Amino acid sequence: MATFFGEVLSVYSRAVEEDDDELDEIEEDEQIRRELEEKREVHLHWSPEVSESLKSGNKLQCSDFILAVGQNASSFLSVHILSTPNWDTIGRASVWNERSRAVTGQSCEESACVFYRHKDNPTVLICQVSCYVAEDQLFQWTEKVFDCLQLRELNVTVLSDTSVADYKTADYLGGSSAPFLRSLHTSAFGDQPVCQSLEQPNIVTGLAAAVLNHCQVHRIAAVVYQCYSDVIGPDSVTMETYKPVLTKLGRSIQLDPSPSTDALRKFVRTTDLQSNLYI
Repeated sequence: MATFFGEVLSVYSRAVEEDDDELDEIEEDEQIRRELEEKREVHLHWSPEVSESLKSGNKLQCSDFILAVGQNASSFLSVHILSTPNWDTIGRASVWNERSRAVTGQSCEESACVFYRHKDNPTVLICQVSCYVAEDQLFQWTEKVFDCLQLRELNVTVLSDTSVADYKTADYLGGSSAPFLRSLHTSAFGDQPVCQSLEQPNIVTGLAAAVLNHCQVHRIAAVVYQCYSDVIGPDSVTMETYKPVLTKLGRSIQLDPSPSTDALRKFVRTTDLQSNLYI
């Protein structure tokens, strides 16, 4: 730009500099988003034997897949099923989000989803999910896990925890009626559930819903047993509610009807009644 005296001045444009700053911010935001998506990705870690088989294009042969979602459902399997030496740990799924970060004192395996396989009947698989799986991770968790399973003649059973406060009914529901089971199954499920169906307008949410929806789309026989409880945390009475489900699967899973006190004590936390007014 020239002045009236013929002096040439360099032109300064604030708009160009601001546009450059905005582009830098956009690129930085995209980089942060990509890093967060990578961090929130669900990763499956299989044993060397299973990993080699999957790499060769083979699927995990599976006739019964039992999935436990929640502390009581997972603890029930630990106490009544997995306490015997008939199971091998074959893998886990690591899930990172704002609520499933490893708690102090827990190993990585304890804070993740763990897979077990029956030694005598390797077509029976169990998965315990005691950590939180976020909404944006439900689809990829389900897709990745079922992509590793042989789907022909597969039967899926889901045990899921939820609060009785979420149960909607026209009649008064006293605390004495909890815990109780309700079921929801896919159209391919041809067996008779061990309890009555979940009444409308109640719904299944979270990982249990994602698995049920996946099985419905892919025509897999699946049933969700949702336990409504008025107790927060692992509770022996709530665990007992799941017994009829596994008893019906007795042809493939051996249920320990009377676990030892020591086995229960590992998972049931005793809550001491303390006053919050006086020390």
